Amino acid sequence: MSEQSGQPTQTTEPMPPPPPTRPARRLGATALLATLAVGAAGGGGIVHLLGHRHADEHADHGMAATKAPEKKQLYQCPMHPTIVQDHPGDCPICGMKLVPMDDASAAGEKPAADAEKVEGLAAVTIEPRRQQLIGLRTAEAARGTVGGSWRTNGRVAVDETRVRHVNVKVGGFVERIYVDFTGKPVAKGQALFSIYSPEVVSAQNEYLLAKRTQDALAKGGMLSGSGEDLVASARMRLKHWDIPDSAIEELARTGEPRRTISLVSPISGVVTKKDVVEGARIEEGAMPYEITDLSSVWVLADVYESELPKVRIGMPAVLTLQAFPNRTFKGKVVFIDPLLDKETRTAKVRLAFPNPKGELKPEMFGEVVLKSGQRQGLRVPVDAIVRSGTKDVVFVALGDGKFQPREVQVGETDGEAVEIVRGLDAGEKVVTRANFLVDSESRLKASLAAMGGK
Repeated sequence: MSEQSGQPTQTTEPMPPPPPTRPARRLGATALLATLAVGAAGGGGIVHLLGHRHADEHADHGMAATKAPEKKQLYQCPMHPTIVQDHPGDCPICGMKLVPMDDASAAGEKPAADAEKVEGLAAVTIEPRRQQLIGLRTAEAARGTVGGSWRTNGRVAVDETRVRHVNVKVGGFVERIYVDFTGKPVAKGQALFSIYSPEVVSAQNEYLLAKRTQDALAKGGMLSGSGEDLVASARMRLKHWDIPDSAIEELARTGEPRRTISLVSPISGVVTKKDVVEGARIEEGAMPYEITDLSSVWVLADVYESELPKVRIGMPAVLTLQAFPNRTFKGKVVFIDPLLDKETRTAKVRLAFPNPKGELKPEMFGEVVLKSGQRQGLRVPVDAIVRSGTKDVVFVALGDGKFQPREVQVGETDGEAVEIVRGLDAGEKVVTRANFLVDSESRLKASLAAMGGK
């Protein structure tokens, strides 16, 4: 404005040249200062716009930073989870075709519930195709009868109380063998062999002399009891040498001493040992035969330490054998070994079984079912239990191919199913087949996570 006229004076000045072209998102230092100044005068609208521009820039940078690189498909052996490579091929261990890994298997998946973690194990995901390849099967935990019976292995053995040794109490020479091979059945009182012994012949003559003396005294009018002591003494000497009563009666009837005397079996049974042949000299104290009565036998069963409190004398038992698949044999517990095997942690339980037909032969192996009281409880198949150190573990199917290790407390078992005291609920499904492969993969995953500090 002019001081003289008081009217505004307009001056024409040339337009400044346009600023050089710059990138859309870049502001020069001068322009930035000018913009800030104008923005301050105009209420900060430009500053607000600038803030949005900076926010957009940060968002763009964040998107670029979070954009993951394209993942490579990995391939894994269904039977050996440690074999992983980035291209198709065959497993170098078993030769099986490698299968594509899903994202959960390749990247590792956290357990579904941290509260259920088991030390040294991790939850795993196995896609349905791999489950089919490894033969994975599951079963549902359900309530049913527990206790009542449990199974163990048993071995048929000789009843040691039914074994007899035939001893020779006087020396002599074997004249004839009547029972000539091991395993031959014999009846009580049956002749085994005959011997010639000069001492036995002399004892027979003494017995006959005592009998003649007794008869002569009786005929001479002496007391009727005269000479009886001599006869009884001579007769007892023969009996002490195991001369059978029938042979002594025949000697008294005929009045002629026999050159040979036959020794007989003391019991009915089978010959389980023979150590005599015809013509051999046999000494006093020799044991030429062993006879065993197999009409009743023992079965020796192994019972674990945890099951011993349930065993009692007289408890009924059932035996099954491969030789008789459609039959069962009934017996009972007659003895519990007071000593525990320190290696197997089992005790021998002795059971008695009648064997009238000789079908139960020593050294046969079979399955013994011991019977006890029954009750209701939660049961799963025995194959579902994986022994992990000092813990019993099952793998619970969570759905979508996820399997979680779960520590459980087991109770009684009958050999087919086991009671679950703690750790499972009715209706939950557990792995029963291929669980050792699942266990291996779970251990591997837990080890890799521990090495990576996860």
